[in-house]
Amino acid sequence: MSFKRLDQEDIVISADSITAPAWSDNQTTLTEFYTSSAQVSRNSGDYYYDTYQTGSGLTGAAIQFSLAYGHVAGSGSLPFNPGVAGAAPSQVVYKQFRNLVNGTEETNLGFAGTTVESIYAVSIERARFKEKLLPGSLLLTLSSSAGDIKLTDDSNYVTTVTYGDSGREFNLVSASSAGVRFTGNGTDGVYGYNTASGSFGKFLPDIGAILLNGDALDLAPANGGITLGTAAGVGSNSANITKIYNAINDGGNFVLRSEETVSSNYIFVRARNSEFNYSTNPSNITGSGELRHSAMIDSPQAYVTSVGLYNDNNDLLGIAKLSRPLLKDFTKESLIRVKLDY
Repeated sequence: MSFKRLDQEDIVISADSITAPAWSDNQTTLTEFYTSSAQVSRNSGDYYYDTYQTGSGLTGAAIQFSLAYGHVAGSGSLPFNPGVAGAAPSQVVYKQFRNLVNGTEETNLGFAGTTVESIYAVSIERARFKEKLLPGSLLLTLSSSAGDIKLTDDSNYVTTVTYGDSGREFNLVSASSAGVRFTGNGTDGVYGYNTASGSFGKFLPDIGAILLNGDALDLAPANGGITLGTAAGVGSNSANITKIYNAINDGGNFVLRSEETVSSNYIFVRARNSEFNYSTNPSNITGSGELRHSAMIDSPQAYVTSVGLYNDNNDLLGIAKLSRPLLKDFTKESLIRVKLDY
């Protein structure tokens, strides 16, 4: 075994952005949506759904995203203490996202300058979006008996990125070129939103969440919505979570990609012509310490098969295997690049 100390210039650190499909089985598009009957039947099923890519009881089933309904006053869900007016699950959901996005309890959630009281939250499962979601990759189709709409984020159309307490924020806009002509930030229906109710929501790639504007979705198709029918009855369960789940399920198209930064250490191991030419295999040495084959004295040859990385205490920290043995003699120099991803 031969050792050589690495110089400072032999180590280079690099960071690369890696994108990948967000859904299980390396799928970019999710077309089937399933819930767990056990989860839906619990009390949380009135305002919260976990959504799978296949039957929840089947092998390989995994949560892809979760749905929740939120209202600033707790409407649309029963209070925690039945028969007593007070906090309700939908209010907790709204305030959680309000604090997460705004960083304060003093202001309500707003989409494109319009404050809203009713939201639907789509939270992508942590294992699906990895470090963050990829802006510009979102395409979510929502459908109802009144019509459908395709939503995307406006990251491809803005020149200045907006940042909040949850990181980057992008508005959700219509991605459909057919139907109504919008008067928001788009033209001729290519993309845009109805200005009366703000944008269709927010895309929050850094926390893996999508907030949908309930007011905008409740509008009639002529005004840009799908007549979703969000009900905000005080002290009653309005089954709003079922409405948004059905809209996604009937739409049958949820496209999304993840993004993560992979840091890499590149270590350049240099074997000059005068180095590493003699095999360190013990079988190549006789009992008296001489080379077993005299031809190897003046014209030695060695085959490099691996590179070990050691610390100053000679502890092996890592090993890199070559795809095939590399011939080395006095007439050759070798440069081996070792890449460590983390």
